[in-house]
Amino acid sequence: MIALLNKNLYQTKSFINNEWVEAANKQTYKVLNPYDHAVIAQIANLGATETRQAIEAAEKAQQQWKKVAAHERANLLKKLFALLLENADDLAKILTWEQGKPLAEAKGEIIYGASFIEWFAEEARRIYGDVIPAHGQDKRIITLKQPIGVVGIITPWNFPNAMITRKLGAALAAGCTVVIKPAGNTPLSALSIAYLAQKAGFPAGVINVITSENSSEIGKELCANPSVRKILFTGSTPVGKILIKQCADTVKKVSMELGGNAPFIVFNDADIDSAVEGAIMSKFRNAGQTCVCTNRIYVQSGIYDAFVTQFSAAVAKLKVGNGFESDTIIGPVIDTKALTNIQHFIDDALSKGACLMQGGAILKPNSNLLSPTILSNVSEDMLLAKEEIFGPVAPIFKFETEAEVIALANNTEYGLASYFYGQNINQIWRVAEALEYGMVGINTGMISTTVAPFGGIKQSGNGREGSKYGIEDYIEIKYLCFGGIE
Repeated sequence: MIALLNKNLYQTKSFINNEWVEAANKQTYKVLNPYDHAVIAQIANLGATETRQAIEAAEKAQQQWKKVAAHERANLLKKLFALLLENADDLAKILTWEQGKPLAEAKGEIIYGASFIEWFAEEARRIYGDVIPAHGQDKRIITLKQPIGVVGIITPWNFPNAMITRKLGAALAAGCTVVIKPAGNTPLSALSIAYLAQKAGFPAGVINVITSENSSEIGKELCANPSVRKILFTGSTPVGKILIKQCADTVKKVSMELGGNAPFIVFNDADIDSAVEGAIMSKFRNAGQTCVCTNRIYVQSGIYDAFVTQFSAAVAKLKVGNGFESDTIIGPVIDTKALTNIQHFIDDALSKGACLMQGGAILKPNSNLLSPTILSNVSEDMLLAKEEIFGPVAPIFKFETEAEVIALANNTEYGLASYFYGQNINQIWRVAEALEYGMVGINTGMISTTVAPFGGIKQSGNGREGSKYGIEDYIEIKYLCFGGIE
């Protein structure tokens, strides 16, 4: 057990209707530390029956929660925000323990995640309707915005705090109640949020957390149950497609933040120092395990060799190790399955002519530590050109012209994040408008922020999270037509 100032943050039971519950059959499952595979928790392993109970609790609570004044919902969210900050150090330790990312990075996620609770506390007061000029003298038209209802939230393991708070803050601010299914291998962060929400004073049933290693069973119940009005999911595109299909029979609203294949383009006139720094941040943050991580680096031929040399030298300095060690920059990947998948990308590229500039080695037996890997001489026939790597592997492609690299960058079913570096203002506008992505970073490798809309196009999903647009996914517009006005 890690040392926590607030030991109550470590919870292993699910949270339903303001109570900590075991599975009906008393089953549990193991959560492992990705650094050394040590068992860190035995978590309640719930199923569809308990999920229905959580949905029923949320539906009952919804009837009162939607009537709570906006400023009261805002005040509760502000209390939760304060508790998240107050317990940030402990929450970061829990996150590193179950997910593996360096402690400083985990602390950054806690602060980032809390910012969504604060933001949507403020947005709760700004869900405005409209008065519309009517079509007749005796008519008056008004629109109201009302909460959708019970929301099912399914989140991934790579950001076990922020992927919840980004959805939770908006849902609660809008007047929705929630049933959260966190990733099976990172449930502790979700349960700690539930504990703090309970301390903040949220009414019973407003927030529910279902833990289980059987994600498909829980997801199927959330999608099929007619009491759930909306599903929000962050994860892979294949799983997102399954959830969308399962929601079809009840015509649920869905918001999907799915896979990516982010290009990172460096033009001849780019500031190489800045581009290298941005590429490292974008590629190796969280050991390359983010949906907006750079997947393909395209460097124009005039600076290709210089970029590869400088980038390789910078990456060689990145310390890989235990997330609890202060000098660690890159932690382990999440599990052995992920490690095997990443190694498959490397082997495929090398078999097709790629050059291993650096890395590619598992650094410690019985651990998920992979040295940051750089591949040059890569080509479009390699798997890593088409599929999301989700690991610390940086393939560097060479290109000649702007038109060529735009075609290459857009040659994917995904459209989440993209990045490019250059100085020509005309080119900047052309490229920014031509890239088929929901988000474009220009001379920066970091684009995630509370105040901007996060989301993708094409098979990277639909809907937006964060910003003033984020709350729109949780409300319905109702049109009122008054007749007979004299």
